[in-house]
Amino acid sequence: FGQKLRNRSLSATAQAESLRFKLLKGIPARRSCYGIIRNVMEANATGCEVIISGKLRSLRAKTMKFSDGYLIKAGNPANVYIQKAIRTVSMKQGVLGLCVTIMLPYDPTGADGVSTPLPDQVIIKPAKTENKYSSEIEIVEFQSSAISHGKNAREAVLTNA
Repeated sequence: FGQKLRNRSLSATAQAESLRFKLLKGIPARRSCYGIIRNVMEANATGCEVIISGKLRSLRAKTMKFSDGYLIKAGNPANVYIQKAIRTVSMKQGVLGLCVTIMLPYDPTGADGVSTPLPDQVIIKPAKTENKYSSEIEIVEFQSSAISHGKNAREAVLTNA
C-alpha cells in the first residue's frame, strides 16, 4: 500500500495523473495545463512547469511548455526540491507525452515542503538592542561620583582642622 499524501497539490505524480484524465475527458490541452499550474501555485509551490508533446491539434507534432514561478534545474538543490513525473496518454491521433515538474517550497518543519534551506538563501538576524558600552558608562559614573565624594570628605577634613 502507498502512503496518503499530505498535500495532493504538491505531488507531481498526482498532478500528472490529473492532467492525463483531463485530456482523456476531452478538455483542451492549454486549459487543463493552466488549471494544473494554478492548482499547484495556490498550494504555495515555488514553481511549476507542465510540458505536453505530441500531436495536439494538427498532424504535425509539437511541444507546448507552460510554466510559472521559479525552478532550479542544476545542482544538489534540484535533486532535493524538484519533483518530476512523466506520463503518456493514448489519444485518437497518437500518443501524447506529459511531464509535470514542481519545485517544492521551503518549510522548516518539513510538513508541506523541504526542510533544508536553499544554499543561496540569506537569513538576516535581528539586530541586538543591548548596548555593549552601557556597563562601562555605569562604572565610569560610579567612579566619578566616588571621586567627588572623596573631594568633599577631604575638604571637610581640611576645614575642620
